[in-house]
Amino acid sequence: MRKALFPGSFDPLTSGHLDILKRCLPLFDEIVIGVLNNPEKNPMFTADERCSIIKETLASIDSGDCSVTVTSFSGLTAEFARSLSANAIIRGIRAISDYEYELKMTLMNRRLAPEIETVFVMAAEEYSFVSSSLLKQVFSLGGKIDGLVPRNVIDAMNRKSL
Repeated sequence: MRKALFPGSFDPLTSGHLDILKRCLPLFDEIVIGVLNNPEKNPMFTADERCSIIKETLASIDSGDCSVTVTSFSGLTAEFARSLSANAIIRGIRAISDYEYELKMTLMNRRLAPEIETVFVMAAEEYSFVSSSLLKQVFSLGGKIDGLVPRNVIDAMNRKSL
């Protein structure tokens, strides 16, 4: 069985995240979306809220033969992937600057869990500039983020800002 962990803060979930997920569905039998619970990052949404938003979004996505689940975790990604018996860790790459950071993380994860391979997936061109932090900044200043996040994410962000 080919099982992958797709880890991230997903604060908020973006259309770029969904694009990466959709392109990985045919590659794996099971994908676990791991929502990192790191309160030190001062997230907009709690880990539970992010998991709920992702689950709501996934309800409208055809995952084919791939099982997709969502859960939160704390601690080392490699250890969490091992606890899931994952074969791979999925990481999205938007630009060369992402690659430099991700390479360091991959090499450390390989040291911690050499049996787990990291799979880099290039962001689609239309999402290559999108980051959760940039979207939160644009949103907080009244900018439109339609198309860059699912509609339910915009609704959740609007509720948070009330």
